[in-house]
Amino acid sequence: MEKLEAHSGRTGQSKARVAERLIDEGLQIEEFPGIVFRSGPAGRRAGVAGGPDVWEIVRDLKGSAQEGAPDPIDAVCSVSGLDRSKVELAASYYAACPEDVDERIRTNEEAAVRLRRALGVAPAG
Repeated sequence: MEKLEAHSGRTGQSKARVAERLIDEGLQIEEFPGIVFRSGPAGRRAGVAGGPDVWEIVRDLKGSAQEGAPDPIDAVCSVSGLDRSKVELAASYYAACPEDVDERIRTNEEAAVRLRRALGVAPAG
């Protein structure tokens, strides 16, 4: 309980909220071995151990599918150099938690648009 209280103090979150988040993440880690959770300026996010964040892989999978790749997983593996198992893990996690991943993709796309505008760079795509 001391560690929970200390963590709560560091993060500014209630002990109940910290415990809820840790339980939720722990259950997801149990369900999806190889998924980790990382902290960053925009909050916690799921990632693949030894690899990128899940949202990055899913964004690339969606892009490959939209471009008509016959096997989007192969396409992402070939471009990123990631093992197929890591890309499949991200896809499986996304199938179970699409709202969280889609929200992260949207947030990052919006930030990229704002940055391009601030820098006076033409929109991508």
